[in-house]
Amino acid sequence: MLEVIKPGLETSVQDWPGRIGFWNQGFPPSGPMDSWSFRLANVLVGNAPGAAGLECQFLGPTLKFQRDGVVAVTGADMQAALDGEPLPMWQSVAVKAGQTLAMAFARTGARTYVAVAGGIETEPWLGARATFHKAGVGGMNGRAIKEGQSVPVAEAAGKPGRRVKAEARPEFAKEKRWTVEVVAGPNDDWVDAAGHERFLSADWKLSAKSDRTGFRLDGPQWSFADKATDKAPEHGSLPSNIIDQGYPLGAINLAGQTPIILVNDGPSMGGFINPYTVPQAAFWKLGQSRPGEIYNFKAVSVDEAQAMARRLRELCSEASIETV
Repeated sequence: MLEVIKPGLETSVQDWPGRIGFWNQGFPPSGPMDSWSFRLANVLVGNAPGAAGLECQFLGPTLKFQRDGVVAVTGADMQAALDGEPLPMWQSVAVKAGQTLAMAFARTGARTYVAVAGGIETEPWLGARATFHKAGVGGMNGRAIKEGQSVPVAEAAGKPGRRVKAEARPEFAKEKRWTVEVVAGPNDDWVDAAGHERFLSADWKLSAKSDRTGFRLDGPQWSFADKATDKAPEHGSLPSNIIDQGYPLGAINLAGQTPIILVNDGPSMGGFINPYTVPQAAFWKLGQSRPGEIYNFKAVSVDEAQAMARRLRELCSEASIETV
């Protein structure tokens, strides 16, 4: 249904929660970086929240509709236009065969989501349509969409004329600064009290050397507990080295003195400590931030992180939708 006129920058098919249950075999979940915006786009058009849609990064695509349908655009503002007329964001809109949806650079945020009634119907791989670029699996032949491709969409009536309530939308950072929640662990006892205080009080700049595998941060030096230096040789020579262990999704992986947040396409194990973990419900902030922007981290408990996830699930539902 969707003819790709221009592909944009790494526009890919994703679904939510992605590819679950195969990380021990080297296949991460992938899926949308900002699942809040992604799920609401699907709800708007009448899909299940996790149906496959498009994630557009920094520069959006130009797509031609090959049949009538219903579309919604959420997330970053990429100045979407339908046949040259501005397309309202956070709203479901009826489209006709032959019409063209064109998107430009993101004015706010970093990632835009496009949902079409029926959902994108590429071949599932290990139970998901989410694209994992580095392994070349999922989505459209495992890669970002390309000029001239036709992206298949299942048939559905769709629900036009619906809008996400203002209070149910994510609020993007002002002044290029984000407060990102973190849960201590699994290796928080390898960092000393001064190191924890410094991490939670410092400004951390998102490096341009970041992608869907990991978000590299620039900031102050870490300091370590005695166990990080007084340890068996198999743990490695650096204080941040540890015998190979499993990594949680969202782990703040400390490679020497450089923290790297392991995001949707991150590795499942390795030999570095993880003093903190970004919970799933805070990932949308990572997905909408740009290189050069600042993170300040806020410690929360496991219970608080789980409550955040429950609240986000409630927001990504019909309760957040109103009629235009």
